[in-house]
Amino acid sequence: MDVVDAHCHIISEDLTRYPKAPIGGKQSAWAATRPVTADSMAGRMDETGIDQAVLVQATTNYGYDNSYVLDSSRRRPERFVAVGTVDPLRPEAAAELKAAVGDGALAGVRLFTSGSTVPTQGEWFVAPETFPFWERAGELELPVCLQMRLGPATEQLVELLERFPGVRVLLDHIGYPDIAASPARAGAEVAALAAHPGLHLKLTHRNLGRLRDAGEHAGDFLRPVVEAFGARRIAWGSNCPAAEQPLPELLTLAQEVLAGLPEEDRREIFAGTARRLYPSLGSHGN
Repeated sequence: MDVVDAHCHIISEDLTRYPKAPIGGKQSAWAATRPVTADSMAGRMDETGIDQAVLVQATTNYGYDNSYVLDSSRRRPERFVAVGTVDPLRPEAAAELKAAVGDGALAGVRLFTSGSTVPTQGEWFVAPETFPFWERAGELELPVCLQMRLGPATEQLVELLERFPGVRVLLDHIGYPDIAASPARAGAEVAALAAHPGLHLKLTHRNLGRLRDAGEHAGDFLRPVVEAFGARRIAWGSNCPAAEQPLPELLTLAQEVLAGLPEEDRREIFAGTARRLYPSLGSHGN
């Protein structure tokens, strides 16, 4: 089966050319202890049977400096596309966004509003200062990956989706729904968001591990979410190497948890959705 990894990270060994500049000044533990270069990532993909990948900016290592993901995607356009991090609060953000896309440039952008080094969920991603950025992302048909947590910022997410219905938002890690507490409740919470057609979901080990642990109750989450969104709005990403498991194990985890879905749905989740969100992948797909 064709596989595209919609969410992996790379870090260079060349600290002079690609210096560290993490958002908030704090490097994530995984970036410090198990970095993976672009060449190493390509090798791991070959080992695992993954054709192509989306290089998502390692925000907790490089901040807003997208040089490494861009250089790596330009070196291997048949394998990679680049998603960079931007600051939408800057007055120049909309203009810079237009300049940053095109052949060999960014295929998408990422807003990092919460994570391992940003424990407090930010609500700034829907501040009025960001509106020109969102308008331009819609005009450019540029996917925006949003790293955030449902619950603390769901209201802001809904406001964003209603204000900018033409923007394709890809929710990293599905917004960390609390599957462990109640797969059914978490599934209903996520499924309710499907009413916004621009919203897509990125399914990673953060969710898949909890679904595996839920056993027979995993379907209480998967059924309503897949029925509401459709597989064409869900993409799998490994989160390698932020995930502790090796890439083959991460793919196997996804395949096992999703084994009960129809084959066509699995084809969409493992490759089809990513290829539609990032058309330049399709021109090189096998």
